[in-house]
Amino acid sequence: MAIFDMFKKKPQAAPKPLFYDIVCPFCFEKFTPAEVVFRAAHHREDDENYALGEDDELNRYRERFGLDSVDDIEAIIHPNDIPEEHRVYSDHVLIGLNDRYGVLTRRRLCPKCHNELPVTSGKVPSNIISIVGASQVGKSVYMTSLIHTLQNTTADNFDAACMPLNAEISRKFRTLYEEPLFERGDLLASTQKEKMQEPFIFQFVFKDESKPPLTLVFFDVAGEGMVDQDYLGLHGQHIKNSSGILFMVDPLQIRSIREKIRIKFGDSEGGWVSQYDEPRDVVLTMFGDFIAYEEKGKTDIPTAVVLTKSDMLHSLKDEDGEYIKSNSNVFNNMVHRDWLNLTEFENIDGEIRRFIEKVDRPFKGTMDVYFSNTAYFAVSALGSNPVNQKLQGVASPIRVDEPFIWLLYQLMYIEGREE
Repeated sequence: MAIFDMFKKKPQAAPKPLFYDIVCPFCFEKFTPAEVVFRAAHHREDDENYALGEDDELNRYRERFGLDSVDDIEAIIHPNDIPEEHRVYSDHVLIGLNDRYGVLTRRRLCPKCHNELPVTSGKVPSNIISIVGASQVGKSVYMTSLIHTLQNTTADNFDAACMPLNAEISRKFRTLYEEPLFERGDLLASTQKEKMQEPFIFQFVFKDESKPPLTLVFFDVAGEGMVDQDYLGLHGQHIKNSSGILFMVDPLQIRSIREKIRIKFGDSEGGWVSQYDEPRDVVLTMFGDFIAYEEKGKTDIPTAVVLTKSDMLHSLKDEDGEYIKSNSNVFNNMVHRDWLNLTEFENIDGEIRRFIEKVDRPFKGTMDVYFSNTAYFAVSALGSNPVNQKLQGVASPIRVDEPFIWLLYQLMYIEGREE
């Protein structure tokens, strides 16, 4: 191997277009920058077009997620109602309007749900990564552990920062997720809501301004929501317009090893076995609708298959490696810094691919049929199995950011190098 072959660079990016389509991180609708609307920066009682009032589209969105309606809010301004000379552009993207009273607004909104868009929308690709999976597989715990790790470790390793999209998301994440899990050691309750949970939206922002921010979107719903047509429509949009997918699979979903794990851990979880959907059924339910309309019936969205609760696999390891080798790297944390360690990635990907093929070949076959770009990972969001909904010690995540880092590599944010 020549010395230059030791470094696998990211592929050369295509020439930058004048602007990019926008994907709303709230409702996942896709549109051009010219289609945005604006929120007025002021209100007037003597002009009904600028008076405070209800916003039906915004309230419809909020109702879907069980949020309080907003009764008095500034009016919507449509760019078509403003002369061209009063429109403000930056890098060929409409970013502001001077209204009929000469007041400037830069509050750009999604034309569908009227939530405020990130300031970079339209100037950079709307690269959204989605966290998906069946009910009960621990998506909320993984999301909490992943964001905690990205904020405290990974971002610094890649000269970036990970931050919530707004102060409200920051407050909710900290009080409802991060503090219970990482400060009190309380396991998060599974999602049991009548309505969908509003998305948690974070941005991974590089200090290198030539790299666009990467948006990480997570929303969850109770299992019964999977038959809600309103939810399924939103979920389909969510996945279809994503640039990368983190697809969670719980070992307890896999029938062939469930009993072996159960014997190891006993019945302390109480009825856990019957709660899980088979991984293949989840793929068919969650992805079938939109993949059926893709060219060749496949999607090329990079998809990381993330086997959760890898600490449970200790009960399956042996010297022969029938399932997992006793010296497997799966159980050791790995820190990637500045680039993706391709040697380490390929070892994990190969081992988990072989494991999944052995314990659930129908699922592996379905993934091969529907997805053209996949990689396999094993993570432990906590580092150990909780007892009675309580952690025994401090949460010690294992490899939780590795699937995310692989997606950074796939989306050409970082390089991959063999070691």
